[in-house]
Amino acid sequence: MAGARAQTALSVKAAALAAAVFFTLAFFTHAPGMIAAAKAETPLSPPKSAPAQPAMSKDDKPSTSRAKAPASSLPEARLERVSFADLPGWETDDHLAAFNTFVKSCDAAIRMAEKGSTRAVAQCRVPLDELATACRAAQGVKATDKAAKAFFEKQFVPHKIVHAKQRGLLTGYYEPVLEGSRTPQGKFQTPVYKRPTDLVNVVDEADRASKQEGLTHVRRTSTGTSAPFPTRAEIEQGALKGMGLELLYLEDPVEVFFMHIQGSGRVHLTDGSTVRINYDGKNGHPYSSIGRYLIENKILPANKMSMQALGKWLREDKERGQKVMWQNQSFIFFRELDGSEGPMGAMQVPLTPGRSLAVDTGYHALGTPIYLSVPELGHGGKGRGFNRLMVAQDVGSAIKGPERGDIYFGSGAKAGKQAGTTRHAGNFFVLRPASEQTAGQGLRFGERLQWQTIVKSAP
Repeated sequence: MAGARAQTALSVKAAALAAAVFFTLAFFTHAPGMIAAAKAETPLSPPKSAPAQPAMSKDDKPSTSRAKAPASSLPEARLERVSFADLPGWETDDHLAAFNTFVKSCDAAIRMAEKGSTRAVAQCRVPLDELATACRAAQGVKATDKAAKAFFEKQFVPHKIVHAKQRGLLTGYYEPVLEGSRTPQGKFQTPVYKRPTDLVNVVDEADRASKQEGLTHVRRTSTGTSAPFPTRAEIEQGALKGMGLELLYLEDPVEVFFMHIQGSGRVHLTDGSTVRINYDGKNGHPYSSIGRYLIENKILPANKMSMQALGKWLREDKERGQKVMWQNQSFIFFRELDGSEGPMGAMQVPLTPGRSLAVDTGYHALGTPIYLSVPELGHGGKGRGFNRLMVAQDVGSAIKGPERGDIYFGSGAKAGKQAGTTRHAGNFFVLRPASEQTAGQGLRFGERLQWQTIVKSAP
């Protein structure tokens, strides 16, 4: 969920148009893959496959091998040390809810730290060994709201992100609730596919959104080489037919497309049961916004674009809508979750509504507590804006930059409405482990960006 934010110098009319464009790009870019909004070569024509990639080792689960990091293209950014008193609404936040969310991802953070020097660690701001130390301390805390607040204030020091823009960008995502069947019957004819056995990772699943270009997954051939996996168009035209990969069947191809973007879904089946399905890999091709495609090709005006308008347009002419959806070559595979309390994020822990945040792992380690201040977002309480301690637990296609985040709002229609109306400017306050604080010490911003901590001067 991403898009250009209107500049303050725009006129009211231009700002309204920019907001419409933003919504288009924001809502339709959480798909758990890579961002690459390249315009299609010919309107309404199926896109071409990407060129072959070097051979990779087979990996049915997130790969532990890592490619060499690409040359830096990240914008300059640094941290400015502040106090908890500088965080708007800190005293009234639900610290226990934030603490429980933080602890939920601690086992995963500790495991990541124990792996040692990996690509995921090298590209994160907060060193995972320091985060693991804070996690171990948290696991020994008897959870109460008072104890949770004291824990964060003792174990961490807040830092404001300073970069080229005064504020960052926050959007939202959610888990749709749908109806479906385990077999093709009646109105349920659109398949949801599970992960093919010949799909291999080029990068870790947790790092897929920080890959700057190229494929994130490839197909391992019978000769041991690798090749691009079929595109969305090729898959929907039968590339996977007869392979037994159908997991479920849903009614509406447009709903399936939108579920790919969200990365998860809860499905009520014809037998009365309910299953939760979750992202389990993608075909490796970059994500492209079809909203942007329609606007750039003057098929739909930017000021008329919304999720509802797009869905209506796609459904009005099935063949036309399918060809437009094919402009997004990315295709998501799913797995069924057993007894999960929520959809899984990139850390493979259940996401917590209103507390889990998708981030750019080129700047933030998964598991890092990040306080959000979004003054104009009303989901955080009447008249108070959205001031809340979150935990970085997920990634997303368009979540690019040091102060770019995607808030998980939960499941169902209400959460969908909240997510669909969240496109607000705000600020991050990164909570760095206190044991790491050394005033004036030069510190590295991953492998690709130099940065330092600055102690804020007293007024």
